[in-house]
Amino acid sequence: MATLELYSKGANVWVPDPDAVWVSAQLLQDYRSGEKHLLLQLSNGNVHYPVGSPSDLPPLGNPDILEGENDLTALSFLHEPAVLHNLRVRFLDYSSIYTYCGIVLVAINPYDQLPIYGEEVIDAYSGQDMADMEPHIFSVAEEAYRTMIRSGEKNQSIIISGESGSGKTVSAKFTMRYFAVVGGAAQQTSVEERVLASNPIMESIGNAKTTRNDNSSRFGKYIEIGFGRKGDIIGANMRTYLLEKSRVVFQASTERNYHIFYQLCASRELPEMRSLKLDAPENFRYTNQGGEMQIPGTDDLSDLERTRNAFTILGVQPDQQMELFRILSAVLHLGNVNIQASGRSSDRGYIDAEDRSLAVFSKLLGVEGSQMAHWLCHRRFAVGGEMLVKPMTGQQAVEARDALAKHIYGQLFAWTVQRLNSALRAQQGRTKSFVGVLDIYGFETFERNSFEQFCINYANEKLQQQFNRHVFHLEQEEYVREELAWSRIEFSDNQQCIDLIEGQLGMFDLLDEECRMPKGSDESWVRKLYDQHLNSKPHPHFRKPRMSNSAFIVLHFADTVQYECDGFLDKNRDTVFEELINILKASQSELVAELFQQQRNASPVANGSIRSGKRATREHKLTVGFQFRQSLQMLMETLNSTTPHYVRCIKPNDLKEPFLFDPKRTVQQLRACGVLETIRISAAGYPSRWTYEEFFSRYRILLRGPQSQDQAQASCRQALPQLIPDPDQYCFGKTKVFFRAGQVALLERLRAERLRVAAVIIQSQVRGWLARIRYTRILWATLTIQRYSRGALARRLALILRYTRAALVIQKTYRMMVVRQLFFMIRHATVTIQAFTRGMLERRRYRLLVAERAAVLLQATVRGWLARQAYRRVRAAVVFMQCCIRRKAARRQLLKLKSEARSVERYRELNKGMEVKLMQLQLKADQEVGESCHCTVTAVFLLSVSVKHFLLSLCAECVHQAVSQVTSALRAEVDEERRKYQGLLREFTRLEQRYDNLREMSLLTETLDSDTLVPLSADMNDLIRTLSDLSIQAYQQLLSITETRLQNIIVPALLESETIQGLSGSAVKLAVSRKRAGSDPRTVGGEAPTMASVLRELGALHTALTQQALPKTLMEQAFHQLTYLICASAFNSLLLRKDMCSWSRGLQIRYNVSVLEEWLRGRGLQAGGAVATLEPLIQAVQLLQVGKKTEADAQGIVRTCSALSSQQIVKILTLYTPHSDLDERVTLNFIRSVQGLLKGRSNSQPSQLLMDVRRVFPVIFLYSPPPVLSAEQLVIPDSLKISFLRKA
Repeated sequence: MATLELYSKGANVWVPDPDAVWVSAQLLQDYRSGEKHLLLQLSNGNVHYPVGSPSDLPPLGNPDILEGENDLTALSFLHEPAVLHNLRVRFLDYSSIYTYCGIVLVAINPYDQLPIYGEEVIDAYSGQDMADMEPHIFSVAEEAYRTMIRSGEKNQSIIISGESGSGKTVSAKFTMRYFAVVGGAAQQTSVEERVLASNPIMESIGNAKTTRNDNSSRFGKYIEIGFGRKGDIIGANMRTYLLEKSRVVFQASTERNYHIFYQLCASRELPEMRSLKLDAPENFRYTNQGGEMQIPGTDDLSDLERTRNAFTILGVQPDQQMELFRILSAVLHLGNVNIQASGRSSDRGYIDAEDRSLAVFSKLLGVEGSQMAHWLCHRRFAVGGEMLVKPMTGQQAVEARDALAKHIYGQLFAWTVQRLNSALRAQQGRTKSFVGVLDIYGFETFERNSFEQFCINYANEKLQQQFNRHVFHLEQEEYVREELAWSRIEFSDNQQCIDLIEGQLGMFDLLDEECRMPKGSDESWVRKLYDQHLNSKPHPHFRKPRMSNSAFIVLHFADTVQYECDGFLDKNRDTVFEELINILKASQSELVAELFQQQRNASPVANGSIRSGKRATREHKLTVGFQFRQSLQMLMETLNSTTPHYVRCIKPNDLKEPFLFDPKRTVQQLRACGVLETIRISAAGYPSRWTYEEFFSRYRILLRGPQSQDQAQASCRQALPQLIPDPDQYCFGKTKVFFRAGQVALLERLRAERLRVAAVIIQSQVRGWLARIRYTRILWATLTIQRYSRGALARRLALILRYTRAALVIQKTYRMMVVRQLFFMIRHATVTIQAFTRGMLERRRYRLLVAERAAVLLQATVRGWLARQAYRRVRAAVVFMQCCIRRKAARRQLLKLKSEARSVERYRELNKGMEVKLMQLQLKADQEVGESCHCTVTAVFLLSVSVKHFLLSLCAECVHQAVSQVTSALRAEVDEERRKYQGLLREFTRLEQRYDNLREMSLLTETLDSDTLVPLSADMNDLIRTLSDLSIQAYQQLLSITETRLQNIIVPALLESETIQGLSGSAVKLAVSRKRAGSDPRTVGGEAPTMASVLRELGALHTALTQQALPKTLMEQAFHQLTYLICASAFNSLLLRKDMCSWSRGLQIRYNVSVLEEWLRGRGLQAGGAVATLEPLIQAVQLLQVGKKTEADAQGIVRTCSALSSQQIVKILTLYTPHSDLDERVTLNFIRSVQGLLKGRSNSQPSQLLMDVRRVFPVIFLYSPPPVLSAEQLVIPDSLKISFLRKA
């Protein structure tokens, strides 16, 4: 019970309401002990609330500052209306579907697709503490994963429960997806893919449409995901519980059979499916009873394709898949087998031999149709050692047919699960540890409840007991850890209800005993229940309905449920006649024979049993109830050996409408799933827990005496007895102070009163000071006005005197100006006349001088021409005389040479001189190669041409003269000379080839200028391409290493580090954000990362890139990618951490970002978009710092936050948490105003909530040609032996 002093005027309380369950009201007057009524103000007027005793007082409301708290146990008042209101506010106003309740995650089904499950969200939650992040299913999965890794081989379990349609299956799928991502191997093996591929298979064969859920799981499953020593997934295993086999043969109105049947019917036109002889689902008895053939928004054909792909991933071959589809199709045809009645009283059932459905069924399963038709209508008994065959009635035959269909489907379901487990079994080695995900049905209560609901509710009783004991254990562990003197907390242990169901002579025992009776019936079993638990030993949890003798009532922990006994015995037996099983064992189909041959060796938890002619002595062990109890016991042993994590799924409404909150249905589920029990256990102890430092920072104004942060514990211990007289309302721990429910609100009230008194004193002092200041200002203003008035009069007189003097000066100046203008005009006219006269005289004199010079020039030209004519005539005569003399001398010399050429000795001398010249030319060519390649080419080429022409002409002439003039004795000498000539030609050819080889090797080119060295060039495209690939790979590897090193320090450095010392110390937490119970504190080694750590990593990369002489554009692209990673990681964490969304933290983050901006600008990297990439984070922290109250503030936010999407802006406003008394939470009206303004904004921003951390920007590698090298810059290896190419 809360303190009575809190029931004062203006306090908020909760009163019951038939529609809204609880409504808020305000006290209009203080409550005094002994009063019988409270005057309350509701939305529809004032009411008098009756109060019989203080225990009848309505629950108090929590302060507004705690509205929308993400942990229900952090509320000051823990009770049902506070929990309901907080969930409603978070769900409807904040669109937050997840809320913590201690160790429990409450998940409300939004019936809508939310963008909060992408890979960027997984990256944001990976490696983060559960208490630091916003509630999410990924946070629970991360906590389980980190606890498993941290605690070595301690296994974990995630228990997901809730009623049908609450989102259990989706939560389990997202949990498995999270493990597949964070536990994926580095080389990305197929284990994760196989684990995820099991989901569509199990949904198709185990899920169906019900009135509450379009994809309801009709079985429970526990999936153990095995991890290796490195934390990677190496395998998985699945266990299933209580498949609803009755759905195979019967569906209620608006419901469907299992999805797989409708998927097969939808694919009947496929070529491979035509052999199954399928028809539309309306034509099969097992699929048309509910009247719903199609689920809106689903495509059965594509779903079957997805199922087949999943089978392929898990290693099920297509032919085996077709075998499975044949068995499923056979079940549909079995339902259409027409069983008719015959005989005098229609007491014999028979099947027509021409029945088409039976023929198709027999063909698909590979069995004898006649035998199947016979044993569907007959049964065999053992009487006196003899076997008798007795025909069955039509109704019994129909029941036998349906039992066979259920049994076939159950065996196929079990085989599929076994096949999945074989495919998911760990192949890489022994599993070190596992995380189990339990997706099990929640508490169920319908208008008519039968055996299935009884088993489901029994399972929930067991799970609730385990949950209560675990929560209680964690509470006591906290007290022991803090060394509190505690007494045992009482909690509602449901062991009595469990004993009623499973104890000795309990309901299951009596049911199994009745099943062993030859003539046992449901009515006989109910009478035994009445005798045992109502008459003989009345049980507090068992009752009998007033108007029925065939039903019973069980008082479960969640609700009171009435069960109808009809069908309990048949469903518990779930028997099939042995003759039908023997027929199936002899099937020609390998899969059918395998299904039923393994039945003898099946595990004891398999559903169903076989009734043979001779009753087994221990047949009760094969009942469904016994098997379910045994499997449930194994499950509880597994859960008790692991560390559990709880997820409670809530269905907000029965209409499946998005974001529609029905308080009645929600409260009913909160009571059923144990959330309110968690609250009650927490409230029974010390729900509010503060560290001494937090308490000292918050309530230091209530403490007396010297105050020091170092002595916070001593100050708290000294002051609390004076603040709270009752010592039972608080307790001092080792590091924390514990308060019972309502005491924090009392302290808040005392603190507010102390602040109010202090405010009144401050106001009085300030008002006096303001009055004195006002009087001083008035006196000063009076004197100032007088002084200014006198000054104005004096200035006016001075101005008149100044104007008079100015008029005289103006008149004098004007007269002077008129006279000066007249003088200047006369002088200008005189000067102009003189100038024109002098110019005319000079031009006349100039024309006379020009005419005189032209005459002189003409005379000189004529005289020169006459002299040149005389010179040409004399020179022509002299040249003619010289030509005649020289011609005569040349003729004489020609005759002399002709005579000398006729002698052989002269020929030899010429030939010998030719050899000497060739040798000299060769040496000279070798010497000139180094000087100039071009000169060598030209010289050699000209030399070869000249030698060739000279020798050819000489040879031809010599041979001709030798043949005509010399004797045969000289012919040998001529041949010898010819051989020498051919040798010279070969030597010349060798020189040419050597030159060509040298030119190809050295790739030299040279201009005509012999003094200039020629640059080298070659076709190096392949080499350039190889080097480019290598450079890209090195660039990406360097970026990848830097990103890996930055990944773990971005959030601590940018968001958590306190670069501005003492800023966050002034921010006081108003509401205690407790760590989850059972969440071990993370041990951190070394110093926390700061911005210096981030800049150090970036500086190392910048130095490495600079040393490689990387182009500036490429360096800008690299840091553009890194700054995007920094911005995205920090921004995503900011959106998921409520403790970061405050004014002081925003200022801290903005400073850290500015440090990063300054670093980028200091190195000239801002041009590549690195700074612009930080804009979303900058605008987010600006949003934390701006005002958030008026309409103008809303318009400014919409105008300023152009880089943020509407969802991101609303999310930040929702998470904004005041950390001091000077700040306030953002009101819902302001958020709605911002949302209205955002609708009018152009949708240029993406609709996603988080930024994609894995986004990669395209990189452009610009081609830069290598520098031009000259021959002198080359280093020629000596092994090439071409050193002669060097210029001397």
